[in-house]
Formats: sequence, C-alpha cells, structure tokens
Amino acid sequence: MKGVGSCVSASQLLFVHLPFRGTSVFLWLARIKRRVPMHSPRCFLSRVGLTSKPGLLPWCATKPPGWSQLFLGSACEGNFTGMIAKKRQRGQKSQKKPSHVGPLDGSWQERLADVVTPLWRLSYEDQLKVKFEAQKKILWRLESYLQKLNGVNVTTSAPRAEGLACLLHPIIPSPVINGYRNKSTFSVNRGPDGNPKTVGYYLGTWRDRSIVCVRSNHLKNIPEKHNQVAQYYEVFLRQSPMEPCLLFHEGGYWRELIVRTNSRGHTMAIITFHPQELRQEELSVQKEAVKKFFTSGPGAVCDLTSLYFQESTMVRCSHQQSPYQLLFGEPHLYEDLLGLKIRISPDAFFQINTAGAEVLYRTVGELSGVNSNTILLDICCGTGVIGLSLAQYASQVLGIELVEQAVQDARWTAAFNVSQAERPTEILQRKVCWHQ
Repeated sequence: MKGVGSCVSASQLLFVHLPFRGTSVFLWLARIKRRVPMHSPRCFLSRVGLTSKPGLLPWCATKPPGWSQLFLGSACEGNFTGMIAKKRQRGQKSQKKPSHVGPLDGSWQERLADVVTPLWRLSYEDQLKVKFEAQKKILWRLESYLQKLNGVNVTTSAPRAEGLACLLHPIIPSPVINGYRNKSTFSVNRGPDGNPKTVGYYLGTWRDRSIVCVRSNHLKNIPEKHNQVAQYYEVFLRQSPMEPCLLFHEGGYWRELIVRTNSRGHTMAIITFHPQELRQEELSVQKEAVKKFFTSGPGAVCDLTSLYFQESTMVRCSHQQSPYQLLFGEPHLYEDLLGLKIRISPDAFFQINTAGAEVLYRTVGELSGVNSNTILLDICCGTGVIGLSLAQYASQVLGIELVEQAVQDARWTAAFNVSQAERPTEILQRKVCWHQ
C-alpha cells in the first residue's frame, strides 16, 4: 500500500571488488539493529543521497543536467569519485578531478585508459585502498543522512569502526585483475587519424562534437581475444564499400560490435547493422559478406564459435524488437560457475568478471543465511545464477527478469542443473517497478 512501507534491516556492509569499468561494489545489508522506513527502495536511497532523483532515472542512467556522477551499486561507466549523486548549487563549478587521473594532453591510449580504467596508474593494492576510502566516505555520509531522518534510531550494537555506523569489511579482491571482461562492446567512428571506420572506444563528448574512437588494445581489462575480433572487424569495415553509421540522420550502415567469451575460450560476436532503405536481397549480400570474412577470409583467425547479425534502427534493440540472426555457429555460450552450467544468449545478462562473480555469489551465500525455510526472491535475475547457486539451500527460488532470452536461459540452466539444485525453482518474466 502506498504510504505504508516495509522495513529493511541492515547489519554490516561488505564490498566485494569486481574490477569493472570505473567502480563496482556489492552492498550487503543484514541484521543491524536499526529499522529504516522504506516503502520504496529507490525512494529511500534517494532520500539518503545514494541515487538520482527517484522515478526519473534507472540505477546507472546518464546523469541529468546539474547532477554529478554517479551511484552506488553495479558497474557504471565513469569515474568512481562521483559515487554519491549530489545536486550542485546553481552556478557552482565542477569539482576538480582527482590527481591520479592522467593529464589530458597525454597520448590517445593514455587518455582512453584514464576514462575506461581511471585507476590504471596505481597498483592493484593501491586501487583497493582508494576504493575502500571511498566506501568509508559513503558510510559517513549515510550516517549523517540517517541522523536527519525523522523517527530513525541510528544507535546500533553492531561492531563499529572509525566512527562508522557499522562494520566495513576489507574489500575482497578479484582473483583476476587483467583481461577479465567476458563481454566488450566496441563502437565505430572516426579515429585520431580521421578514418571513420575505426573500431574502439569513445573519447570526448557529443555535445562538444569532439568524439574520437580509439582502439582498445592497450586497455588492461580487455582480453586479447576481444581486441583481436575488434581489429579484424575494423579490417572488414575498411574493405567494405558500405559506409559506417556514425549518426542516424547522416545514413551509413555498419555499427557496433559486441564480443562475448567464456572461460573455455569460446567466442561469440554480434554485429549491429542499420538497414536504412536496403531491400532484403541487399541485406543478404552484406550478411553473406561478413560471414565469409569470418569463416574463410582474414577474420577466420578469430576462430569464432558463433556470429550474430542484428538489424537495428535504434541506439539499442532487444531481441524482441529486432531478432538476433545467427549467421553461423552455436546459438549460445556456456559457462561453468560454482558447479553450475550456465547458458548465455546474445543479449542475456551475465556478470562481466566470471571469477569475481564466483567470489561475490559465494559471499552472498555465506552472509544471507539461506536455509530450508527460506524462499529466495532473485529480482532482475538475468540468467538466474545467484538464485540457482543458492537453490540447494533454500526451500524455493523465485527469479524475476524482463529480458525474454535471459528468462529462457535461466529456465534451461535450472532444468539442466536440477539434480544439483533439488529444489523447486521458478523463473518468471515480469517487469519490476518500484512505486513511491
């Protein structure tokens, strides 16, 4: 009911480090002796200053004018220093970037690394220290906000450290810190040399018309296989008579490339193409050209497990809006995680860092206290990995997911691993909305 809220109990904060782009942390709240009114999680987080205005933006959306970047939670593009959304006073100047970010007059490669992996100049140990201090500041600010909330008792018997409201555990490091990404999305645009058929990552802003596409083969978080596929996609584009689609209103056809890999070395490539006014026969010619390039042409060295083609007239299309067309190979990737065999479709969500995800899920299981009397609700479950990894301990697992392909993958994974789970597991497709 609106106006009558549930309560969340919080006990300790544990940050599991998955070295995603920018910053990624996991926030675990349980068993603190404090009751916080929360008729809407987004409303609550907004009130304590940890998210953008409630109801306006998704968790990691692009910031609105006058707001600094960014939010607490899952991996987000951008610098970790803006983790708490704070509305700027009118006329207030932007804060200076931290000193560990490299100079803007550095090489293109260094400038891109400063954007994609802003702490790359530091050792991994120092990166964790920087991020740990950032989490402490968040807790200090959270304590301040909680003090201001009417009717909230901030006294707690939970362990405290350094004046924090609760115990902050040390960050659990990722087992893999280089080349850990199992999914990369590459853009197509003008490179530093002006060639519009350059595949890489963006520098600059659209507002200032300063966009430059820089190759990513120097970035520490991108696997060599991903860079190899991107390199050969660029080779294909430069020999193709069809122009790239840089801006929709300017025409062009070839667009971004998505590369997904698993721990076994299998590789899925997804190419996005703007059809413009092409007839089906003309589209077939282009699909055959890119297929031939990656099967018997120069791109065959990439040894793709599967190649998908998607016709898209929007910035981003789901499988329902524009189906992924399998040009050759296997329709899915499969990954082994915590004893489960996971099926992954082209647009299904799966944690970017597989080894880090295992640490994360194992920690969630240890802290959650799931037992035979527990009904586990896994919201936005993706391929269902978290819920299924705990299914053997719970009485029931209910997964909720919007993406149809992810739901199908989760159902397949549940059925395939049923002998291990031995518990009733249901994956439902449903749109989840927070109501204020």
